[in-house]
Amino acid sequence: MDRYTGFYIDEPVGNNVFSYEERKNKSIYVPKLIEGDLGDVRIGNHTTFNEVDGGVEIVAKGLENFVVSNIDGKRIYVFDNHNHAFYFWIKSLHEGLFEKGVKLVHVDQHKDTRRPDDLKVDIEDMDDVFRYTNSVLNVGSFIMPAIEHGVFSSVEIIDSTYSLDRDIDGDYVLDIDLDIFSPDMDYIDYDYKMDRIRRLVSGANVITIATSPYFINQDRAIEVMHEILKND
Repeated sequence: MDRYTGFYIDEPVGNNVFSYEERKNKSIYVPKLIEGDLGDVRIGNHTTFNEVDGGVEIVAKGLENFVVSNIDGKRIYVFDNHNHAFYFWIKSLHEGLFEKGVKLVHVDQHKDTRRPDDLKVDIEDMDDVFRYTNSVLNVGSFIMPAIEHGVFSSVEIIDSTYSLDRDIDGDYVLDIDLDIFSPDMDYIDYDYKMDRIRRLVSGANVITIATSPYFINQDRAIEVMHEILKND
């Protein structure tokens, strides 16, 4: 059984640290991981991200479940808050789905390259990886530990028209934050953005996708996810 069984985080750790003292709600939910298809990616009823912005408490609902699918030989993980990618990268590495030291291609409105206070995690121990992912990492600090521990040799950040134009050579793991389709990113032509991301999908065997409930409307996120992964 996977460690993602559905649980609450009540302490000010991980993603629950944001504005913790200012918030009325002190708890966020981390959904269960299920095997399924893209139709199983649905919005849930639990608060999965909570933040105070301009004195207003924003309660964001994420996914009902995290979903792992195998589509056309590709392993695809879909989850809400982006730090969970770290756990699924290590899990996929242990399962031999990619070679340690390949590139990470990170498609996102944000760079997510902040260094966490603590880089100590035993990537050979999935229990410790789970602890670290949920208690130390947050939505902006999950990439550098993967670089520091040699999971990836480098990261290619795709967050602009210029970077979308870039050709990616060699093997890579693809990481997509669907907030690349948030209104803030509408200055990039939708069709061009979609085409380039779908090209990146075609070249990857492991793909992690975050729906980022605080940063993009979840109905919108799920809609573009289906278009990215559709079979023509």
